[in-house]
Amino acid sequence: MNVVYSKDNCPFCDKAKALLKQHNINFEENRVGVDVTREELLELLPDARSVPQIYLYGNHIGGYEQLVEYLEQTH
Repeated sequence: MNVVYSKDNCPFCDKAKALLKQHNINFEENRVGVDVTREELLELLPDARSVPQIYLYGNHIGGYEQLVEYLEQTH
């Protein structure tokens, strides 16, 4: 499953979602503070210090910069 943990008014979250759409990668968005709590995100990813946090095909990719690197290597 592809999941993007994001928050409102987050430029890097918006860029990550746009990049996924550009590559035709479907994803579910979970907004911190709306769909999940900060605590729930930290339970899943204890080292997460920022959003977006991105999972693709069951693997934690990381944030926006890591997503760019991942897509350059795989697409």
